[in-house]
Amino acid sequence: MRSLIYLDISSSGHDSHSQDGIEEGQLPNWTITRTSSIQATEKLLENNTISICVVCINQNLIVKNRAQFEAVVNGFPSVEWLAISPSSLLKQSSVCQFIKNNFYDYHVFPLDYKRLNTSLGHAFGMANLIVSTVSEIKEQVTPPTMIGQSVQLKRVTALIAKIAPVDASVLITGESGTGKELVARAIHSYSGRADKPFVAINCGAIPENLIQSELFGHEKGAFTGANQKRIGRLEAANGGTLFLDEIGDLPFKLQVNLLRCLQEGIIERVGGGQKINLDLRVIAATNVDLEQAITEGLFREDLYYRINVFNIAMPPLRERGADAKLLAHHYLTKWSSNGANKPITFSKKSEQIITSYGWPGNIRELTNRVKRAVLLCDSSQITPEDLGFSEELDSSQQVMTLADAREEADKSVIAQSLACTDHNITAASKLLDISRLSLYRLMSKYALDSKQPNTH
Repeated sequence: MRSLIYLDISSSGHDSHSQDGIEEGQLPNWTITRTSSIQATEKLLENNTISICVVCINQNLIVKNRAQFEAVVNGFPSVEWLAISPSSLLKQSSVCQFIKNNFYDYHVFPLDYKRLNTSLGHAFGMANLIVSTVSEIKEQVTPPTMIGQSVQLKRVTALIAKIAPVDASVLITGESGTGKELVARAIHSYSGRADKPFVAINCGAIPENLIQSELFGHEKGAFTGANQKRIGRLEAANGGTLFLDEIGDLPFKLQVNLLRCLQEGIIERVGGGQKINLDLRVIAATNVDLEQAITEGLFREDLYYRINVFNIAMPPLRERGADAKLLAHHYLTKWSSNGANKPITFSKKSEQIITSYGWPGNIRELTNRVKRAVLLCDSSQITPEDLGFSEELDSSQQVMTLADAREEADKSVIAQSLACTDHNITAASKLLDISRLSLYRLMSKYALDSKQPNTH
């Protein structure tokens, strides 16, 4: 018999067969241990080899006990968690996000026990697939550059430990500069493909007329300027991992070709007829809401499900608390050791700003500011001015001023590009050196009409 824990903190240890619980007779292959507190659940997990927990979602858990519960989830990365919830709670976006962040699957009342049995079986298989490797990987999974002690970062490292040994596609989502490529490299490093190539390509940085050749390669003479045979990124990654950064910017026509390649495991170079077999793992990353892009007809739904077997959502730096300070000190040590003649520290005011600033550019912005400060600092302490901040402004003013200024600048440049190209999307995207998809997304964000000049 398999074992699971059923946690319902509203039950107070009684009413074990309430209509809102699970009925043991409906789960014949499972031995169920019921608990009514997070502490009891944690103790059971510490003292037993139970790998499945089913949790009854209610306001008591979400409002009063969320932090404590998430700490337990993060503390047991080899356990799979399933949620059961009244359908009424799923109307709350905060509840949906809570479930998405912490659970393998969810079910609603009244329970469909056939589906629940299937889901439990899948979760049990997943837990057993990774349990033998999680402990080993967990000791290694935080490379020197993944700095931080926040719950959010620990959740990411726990997911890496779970996902790395499983040879399936991964989609990493999050804002620019949050470390998506670093996570992709960590997954590759602790996978069975670690001794094979890791090949990265930024789908938004390559012009549309070149990206097919970059991905698939080409034969000599395939097109004007193709003076020699070229191996594409897909072929170069054969046996290893292909990292598709900013996949949301991949042109729609290329999405079809990529999907076919991933489905069939075969490619042909541009201008060639030879079929080349592929064996690789795909890790993709995006700062685009791909589900919204699907709704808008900008991204293929079938490709989305192909690349999104596992998902890792990278938290922005502003949500990682004291991690910003830890990262700043890490990069200060790194850059100051490369040529500084004397020890450098952050002033008290600088540390206050680092901790409270919103970091719209995330880790990338922090890294650049610290490097700049080390180069400019003329004393033993880095000041806010060295970091590019105005000491007269408080941190909240700094956040709003910089973020608003960037948005206004982006909006103004896009509007000017549209105006001077007579609102030709292709011409404007080339002028801005971004993909058409990126331009459409930014136009939607800033409410810029593709047919009428912006009068703002």
